[in-house]
Amino acid sequence: MNKPSLRIGIAGLGAVGLDVARRLIDGAIPGMTLTAVAVRDADKARRALPQIGDLVALRTLETLADECDVVVECLPPALFRGIAIPVIDKGRIFMPLSAGQLLHHGDLIERAKASGARIIVPTGALIGFDAVRGAAEGTIHSVEMVTRKPPAGLEGAPYLVERGLSVLGVTEPTKVFDGSARDGAAGFPANVNVAAALSLAGIGPDRTRLQIWADPTVTRNTHTIKVDADTVRFTMTIENVPSDNPRTGKSVAPSTIAALRGLVSELKVGS
Repeated sequence: MNKPSLRIGIAGLGAVGLDVARRLIDGAIPGMTLTAVAVRDADKARRALPQIGDLVALRTLETLADECDVVVECLPPALFRGIAIPVIDKGRIFMPLSAGQLLHHGDLIERAKASGARIIVPTGALIGFDAVRGAAEGTIHSVEMVTRKPPAGLEGAPYLVERGLSVLGVTEPTKVFDGSARDGAAGFPANVNVAAALSLAGIGPDRTRLQIWADPTVTRNTHTIKVDADTVRFTMTIENVPSDNPRTGKSVAPSTIAALRGLVSELKVGS
């Protein structure tokens, strides 16, 4: 018996959203259809994705969830709540890529509980969430993360701007932040959604420790995570090739597709 196709909506067609949209249109996931998108610049979106207005409807943030079962959020942080609330209040599946915003909008989880919605955060640019979630079923003593990015990928972050700092001229690895994942997500909202997601999978944003380095010696966004728990101790490192947006790795779009595939696949490997 054939199951009805899941209707997917995408909010934002930047580097990641456009990649995900094209993969869905090309039929990457049987049983899923890209139904609608919501964007700020409709003309630019149509140039990038000619199917808009034909195969794919153009909607506002407020109405995107009206005809979609799942909504993938790929927006600037300032627009996060504008898409999250209507999707969650309609009881849909909300897949945010701006995971750091969940730390500042904790009420969304209670809203999802009340409406029957689900919030699913893709692994994105990290690895090992299965291991972290498994460790969290016991007792995690500590989680530490060190992020190293080419300086251009960090330039303009609010934390740096507020302090009058620029990292474009650094000639050696320079630590620009050392604190909690919560504070890191606030100061670098476009850079460390990975740290926020890690903290949500483990011991929370206040106990998860984060260092951020502007490193002219690296060409890839590099994240090293150390976890010490009562059942396991492990260290893992991932090096992501930057996308057209230097703040985001090329692995984010494929990870989002994998998370979507897990909603309909007959076989899902991993906890």
